[in-house]
Amino acid sequence: MRRFLLLFVLCSLSAVTFAQEDFSSELDSARLAEDNKKDSVTFSARYVRYTTLAALKQRTQTFQIDTTHHNFQYYNKQNLPWNPSIHLGSYGLATRDLLFNPNKSIGFQPGYYGLERYLIKADSVQYYRARARYSELYAVGFFFDDQIFRAKLAQNVHSRLNIGAEYNAANTDGFYQNQQYSDRKGSVFSWYESPNLRYNLLTNFTFNTLDASENGSIVNDRVFIDTEGSRGSQSELPKLAQTNANRPRNKWKDIGFFMRQSYYLGRIDTINKNLPEMEVRPTNVVAHNTYLRNRRYLFFKNEADAYGVFPLNNMDLVGDTTSVTTLTNDFSYSFYLRSPSLANEIKLDLGFQNDLIWYGESRQGGFNDLVSTNDTTYRTFFQNSMVKGKLGYQFSDRLDVSLGVNQIILGENFGDFLYEAQANLSAGDNLGQIQIGAYTQNKSPEMIFQRANLSYHQWRPENTNFNNTKTQNLSFAYVNPKLGFSGKAEYFLMNGFLYFREVDNPDDLPALNRQITPSQHGSLNMLKLTLSQNFNFRKFHLDNRVVYQKSDAMDILAVPELYTWHSFYYADILSEVLDFRLGLDARMNTPFRNPSYALNAGQFYNANTDIEFSTYPIFDVWATANIKRVNLFISYNFLNQNFYPNGYYTVRRYPMQDANVRFGISWKFYD
Repeated sequence: MRRFLLLFVLCSLSAVTFAQEDFSSELDSARLAEDNKKDSVTFSARYVRYTTLAALKQRTQTFQIDTTHHNFQYYNKQNLPWNPSIHLGSYGLATRDLLFNPNKSIGFQPGYYGLERYLIKADSVQYYRARARYSELYAVGFFFDDQIFRAKLAQNVHSRLNIGAEYNAANTDGFYQNQQYSDRKGSVFSWYESPNLRYNLLTNFTFNTLDASENGSIVNDRVFIDTEGSRGSQSELPKLAQTNANRPRNKWKDIGFFMRQSYYLGRIDTINKNLPEMEVRPTNVVAHNTYLRNRRYLFFKNEADAYGVFPLNNMDLVGDTTSVTTLTNDFSYSFYLRSPSLANEIKLDLGFQNDLIWYGESRQGGFNDLVSTNDTTYRTFFQNSMVKGKLGYQFSDRLDVSLGVNQIILGENFGDFLYEAQANLSAGDNLGQIQIGAYTQNKSPEMIFQRANLSYHQWRPENTNFNNTKTQNLSFAYVNPKLGFSGKAEYFLMNGFLYFREVDNPDDLPALNRQITPSQHGSLNMLKLTLSQNFNFRKFHLDNRVVYQKSDAMDILAVPELYTWHSFYYADILSEVLDFRLGLDARMNTPFRNPSYALNAGQFYNANTDIEFSTYPIFDVWATANIKRVNLFISYNFLNQNFYPNGYYTVRRYPMQDANVRFGISWKFYD
């Protein structure tokens, strides 16, 4: 970690030195006014801008920070209405998408996704440009079970260089014993732009430590049926009961350093010059990205398995570690040809990416007798080389089309590719916009499907020998903001879908219980329809989202056929100061083959028993408000537990959380 920090500091200092001579001449009028302590300059959110890596790959453009309280109550990434999930019952624990969302990445992937939603990644960092220091404090919980804190600070040390940092901390107790979760994560970032607007330097250092306790579920499998005499969820006995340093847990450590340098050649065009919304559009761009990342996935337990949480094996002490270090170098060239009016534009992107990958596995404990091997460590190195290209043509502000190619031409995942095509047609504010897309993908199996060297689960490439997963996709979307409507139809044809399942056990042999194995399905079809419609009547609003998905392999995919979410709320402004909303949410999905969870492998899998849990609408009542620069929310979740039902499941054996109250606040400072 010290090397990462040293490299980041050196890169940031080099940018400062490069532009130091322009420090005095480039101070804008707002900065001068602040230094001279004049009160005539009023700062607003319009002058606090940010950008992202994806945006800067197109042009130099910034976006105004969001000061609204819209959707502020959805602090938990497990329960986002537009991306719902199944999980183990408490904040921070292992999570899987409820809806069908295939992975479009190609090349090497470890295959661990259970805590993915909580990571801060290099490509998710925001870079700021602010005339005054910008900071934000965010907190959820206080005296409740989920305690989440976030602090962010960004400042222009001079007009061309902005530096900042973000720190996140979470501590949650969980609803049942041994469901504690904690994380410490954040980023340090900088953005330098040269005086002639041609050179940009982005750097960031990200760190994540996620610690999720594993209780193996609870002993009482009738917790929502035999409710008489119940003393509450914290009184239920967990199957894994060790605490403190010996508690069973999955722990992720993820640190990375990212740097991007880009230079604009030839003519550059500026829009909204000298305004906060200014854009710089180049004609030629050369860029180089470097990304060094280290990931470690650890599982630990130190107790006997009295309740059969794991496959049959007489081990008390277990420590499994999977580590991945990657070094990525990405070189790109972009060419733009546009009309003098900037209405028409042709864009060509060409790129080459090289990945160096160091992969290792180690375990402490016994080994599975079903596999005739006793090796406890495994180390390997490999690399991938990929060519990338994209051709886009914007006929006007009404129509643009693009074609994209990503192809691995050399290395471990040779033959992987992703080809995409997309067209956007705008018919104006009244008629809306149409989006048509298609892609074809050939993806290598994730590493966890090819080999595992875990204490309870082991398999090797010579046993798995899976084919690549091939996906064909067609999509059609229509969006009309004026009508509050959006709809999308997607068709997927997949060959070689990979998943985990329990080993066949027709004789119910104890040695095979909870033994999982990677498996591959042949051909499957999936139709997914997503509809959103928002209604407004004066100060009353009703937002609706419905997702229908139908496949000829629903039990393999383990997803529901129908998911719906509805939010009814009242919005008003009180005394021209307090902007508030009072609302009631309801969400529901149809029964489906709920998966089980192998906690030491961190994987959801299809069990031999086809269990479909009953489904109920889950109601949440909430209020959000904004007072100047302060946003607040309070919510009472699973309101209907006080009436019906007593509880519910989304993953086998893991009861979901009880009714609960949550409170959150954020405060932005920018003058």
